[in-house]
Amino acid sequence: MIEMQDVYKQYKNGVHAINGINVTIKSGEFVYVVGPSGAGKSTFIKMMYREEKPTSGAILINGINLTTLKERKVPYLRRSLGVVFQDFKLLPRLTVYENVAYALEVIEESPKNIKRRVLEVLDLVKLKHRARSLPGQLSGGEQQRISIARSIVNSPKVLIADEPTGNLDPDTTWDIMEIFKEINNRGTTIVMATHNREIVNTIRQRVIAIEGGKIVRDEMRGDYGYEA
Repeated sequence: MIEMQDVYKQYKNGVHAINGINVTIKSGEFVYVVGPSGAGKSTFIKMMYREEKPTSGAILINGINLTTLKERKVPYLRRSLGVVFQDFKLLPRLTVYENVAYALEVIEESPKNIKRRVLEVLDLVKLKHRARSLPGQLSGGEQQRISIARSIVNSPKVLIADEPTGNLDPDTTWDIMEIFKEINNRGTTIVMATHNREIVNTIRQRVIAIEGGKIVRDEMRGDYGYEA
């Protein structure tokens, strides 16, 4: 599903963010990406949805080579991926329903299918009753659940999450993780960067640890491995 082959990333300021990463993530896996601040986790994640391009090497997702992908085709790539951010990125003037529907409207899905699918994912995140609310009327946890609903409404094969619980209280964090587990159980591959030691050590999954832009540990059912 996801493959990185001898990937390097050097920024224009000379910083070497990624230093020769080779990794394969299979379809249906749930993978945590951990490591200290500045280790290269965000760059690793951003390269998966072509927010960043590697300096050298190859990145393949579902058979598509992101390294050689033309810029005009990047939006089409992102339609096949779900991305969840720490800061939600909801459109403040659109209702919950409209925020989620927008992802399907841009690919010109039929109104009937949009309604059916939006209500399905709002039901999954347990917020169908807030469909007419604006983001500003929701708690942080509710906004993140809407962000997740939007990211999966087009049934992506891969869900990429960058610190999705970073701004949430502990109780809400566990609610969000239950949603991620359900999404994964339905067959979606999940790659999640996190600093949350308790999540990683409690909900055991594959752990990829990055330090100095390199993978220093890759364990099935691994632990966080760093001091809190």
